[in-house]
Amino acid sequence: MSQKTKWEIDPTHAEIGFKVKHMMFTNVSGKIGKYSAIIETDEDDFTNAVIDFTGDTDSVTTGNADRDAHLISPDFFDAAQFPKINFVATSFLKVDIADFELTGDLTLHGVTKPIKLAVEFGGLMKDPWGNIKAAFNIEGKINRKDWGLSWNAALEAGGVLVGEEVKIIAEIELIKK
Repeated sequence: MSQKTKWEIDPTHAEIGFKVKHMMFTNVSGKIGKYSAIIETDEDDFTNAVIDFTGDTDSVTTGNADRDAHLISPDFFDAAQFPKINFVATSFLKVDIADFELTGDLTLHGVTKPIKLAVEFGGLMKDPWGNIKAAFNIEGKINRKDWGLSWNAALEAGGVLVGEEVKIIAEIELIKK
């Protein structure tokens, strides 16, 4: 039986973010500032990884205080009623030498639905202080309306203020514990 290895997200070398179309022609980027994760693997093999990620909805930031306040309001995340975003992996399949498909259940705004994310594994490396690190680039797309995030405003010229498709973009560096 193989030994379970525990990993932590290195907060100084990680960013969990998203992009959404604004006025149908430009992107607004944001990130989750406060999060935690339980990550366990069979030694250094991530294909059977246990991944349980939780982010605080009130830590969502886009660099604009008014927009951030609107995002955590009942119009969007409703952080008072739904304080957490959660992702629990159900599979981590190897596609080729560096590419994986991460499938799991995303709980957002009180709704849980399965999602698939493309993962690029950057490899394992020892840092100058002797820590073993693992690097991942993660991308995916969801439709925010599937999670009940449906607020919008019509534009005079047609279309809507906020796009429905949300791009998930994460750069993750893990530290082996």
